Amino acid sequence: MLAWHFLSEDKRLGYGDGRLVEVGATLECKGDPILCDNGMHGSVRLIDALRYASGPIVCRVKIEGDVIEGDDKLCGRRRTVLWMLDATQILHEFACQCVEDALALVEQPDPRSVAGIEAKRKWLDGKITDEELDSAWQSSWGAAQDAAWSARATALVAQAAARAVAQDAASAARSASWDASWAAAGDVAGNAAWAAAWAARAAAQDAAWAKQNARLTTMVMQAHEKEGV
Repeated sequence: MLAWHFLSEDKRLGYGDGRLVEVGATLECKGDPILCDNGMHGSVRLIDALRYASGPIVCRVKIEGDVIEGDDKLCGRRRTVLWMLDATQILHEFACQCVEDALALVEQPDPRSVAGIEAKRKWLDGKITDEELDSAWQSSWGAAQDAAWSARATALVAQAAARAVAQDAASAARSASWDASWAAAGDVAGNAAWAAAWAARAAAQDAAWAKQNARLTTMVMQAHEKEGV
């Protein structure tokens, strides 16, 4: 079964395994596959794989052997990487777009939240420093705290979006390591999806996640085709 899986920057398996993952190589688990406990895991949707990611290396994989399927992941005895890509830049840009989706639901979004996204993009382009990005985070977090005092639904959306920007910027500014950067991007994506779906509840939430999954998949596939990896 085709699936998606993320690796840390060293391209080694986690949870004490330590084996190096290489394109074309098949790795097998010891013992029987048990979802969430043992086996070679992955997710059919890229957005779901992101929730379990340990780093920025996205892999297109094939999972075989006594495959067990769950709600947002699956596992089997063997996993083969068909191709892999460093998605660091992609995930940061994806995070910005998700927050913009959430802010689009607000009639008059707090300028500090908007400025937080603009600062993040400047940081990605190398136009501002980590310190300047951290300053933008402080302002965005202030917007979140202001929104927290309002009972209106739009304020809740603004709060979640601003909080997402704040955490994203703060984590990225504190460290150049991917562990911080990925956690930031993943947190932004998750919070923004929740915020965008708040008013319409479950149905809209599913639609929002589907939209974001399609967006992220397109971004990754375009980068893969461009690099020819």
